[in-house]
Amino acid sequence: MDTVPRAMFESIYRGQAPWDVGRPQPAFLAVADRVAGSVLDAGCGTGDHAIYFARHGRRVVGIDFVEEAIARATRKAEGQNLPVTFLVKDALTLNDWDERFDTALDSGLFHVFSDADRQRYVEGLAAVVKPGGSLFLLCFSDEEPGTQGPRRITKPELHEAFAQGWTIEAIQASRYEVVPNLKDFTFSEGGPKAWFATIRRV
Repeated sequence: MDTVPRAMFESIYRGQAPWDVGRPQPAFLAVADRVAGSVLDAGCGTGDHAIYFARHGRRVVGIDFVEEAIARATRKAEGQNLPVTFLVKDALTLNDWDERFDTALDSGLFHVFSDADRQRYVEGLAAVVKPGGSLFLLCFSDEEPGTQGPRRITKPELHEAFAQGWTIEAIQASRYEVVPNLKDFTFSEGGPKAWFATIRRV
């Protein structure tokens, strides 16, 4: 049984996902010059981050467990001759993969996991990110009021999750850009409050 509700995400992607804004989140654009080498976009959705970095010369693999999201990402990349591959793959199975990456991106995946799955996911990331590689992670912050949307994450939770095999270099206050005029969600003005973490694989 999925601990992450696959059916819920499948339903969301049949319509307009609140986070699917058609471009990378600003937090990732701000560190674009630090996204180096081969790149894993974990939980890539419809592929905006993966396609952006592929356009800028990185070899990118985007994974998501929702087939519709990967189908949309593939359509977006078609005909552009980009070094990007999209795969239907569960991020909780990274430990079983023989791919290795210099950089990993996580825009909104970490915060969907239960505590047990969070540990499994981080262990999988440690297996596929090369020593010395980087993880850039954007997640909902505990400073975002209310309960709509995903779990709120605290700074101590990030430090605890990445205590083994990683070094957290920075955790900065950030925001998510979401589609305008959301009908089913109410977030802070200016977008949901988030943490943007820069994490190094040791």
